[in-house]
Amino acid sequence: MMRRIFGAAAVVLATALALSGCGGGDPLSAPATSAPATSEGTAGPVVVGSFDFPESVLLASIYAQGLRAKGVTVEEKPNIGSREVVYDQIKSGGLTVLPEYIGSLLAFVDKNSTARTKEEVVAELKAKLPEGLQLLALSAAEDNNSLSVTRETADKHGLATMEDLAKVSKDFVVGGPPEFKQRQQENLKSVYGIEFKEWKPTGATTADAIKSGTIQVGNVFTTDPKIVLNDLVPLQDTKNAFGAENIAPLVYTAGVDATVTSTLDAISIKLDTATLVSLMKRIAVDKEDPPAVAADWLTQNGLV
Repeated sequence: MMRRIFGAAAVVLATALALSGCGGGDPLSAPATSAPATSEGTAGPVVVGSFDFPESVLLASIYAQGLRAKGVTVEEKPNIGSREVVYDQIKSGGLTVLPEYIGSLLAFVDKNSTARTKEEVVAELKAKLPEGLQLLALSAAEDNNSLSVTRETADKHGLATMEDLAKVSKDFVVGGPPEFKQRQQENLKSVYGIEFKEWKPTGATTADAIKSGTIQVGNVFTTDPKIVLNDLVPLQDTKNAFGAENIAPLVYTAGVDATVTSTLDAISIKLDTATLVSLMKRIAVDKEDPPAVAADWLTQNGLV
């Protein structure tokens, strides 16, 4: 997989909230969605892993530090790799806790799923996750995929939506994480009729590649601060091709107990999209270390 920055503070938060489909008070974000606790205490250290991008590392650090504050023995394994690698590790119990994005997780578990709303995605994950894995409480924080272009490109071609993009996409080069083509090529074609001239693996440099003109369209995550800094235009996903991407801990149930689940639920309740945007600005723009940013947020919210 694959998250907004954020000029002046007001613009940052407004942009994030506009791009996010999440809000507080949703019953799906309540602890009632948690996995049942296992027997008192865990068999060994709780191993918290993350994907190989900064936001996942930040979230994993938040989880790990929050758990340590409750007396849980924690081992951290940051920056492991893509979901194709990390999922097998949590499925086998090599990892205990992983920050996940619900839409991307479902697409990986069931490539034929057509679920798009938060409620649909959660319902299918409950039915389709293998025995031994459980999604805990959803946060209101959502970091979705986008297809973004420069403002100049948007103005020149009249692009506001992904439907608009379909009319000119065959002339455009698109970039994104290395796995973006494999995951989304057929989806974008079937939903919108979007086909690109070329696909380039631009990874973490996607937003800059759009600005420089190396690519014309990029898969930029909606909490990436460079959307605002580079004056990019995320095209509206009017047909929900990407679906809901709320963040929640995925856990290996044999490795967690009531302390672990309740602690992670308490963290999820506090996380929203605006918060994630502001934290990611500190990491991506101000170049602060994710563990330090995580510690500040946990302290400010009374979680450590």
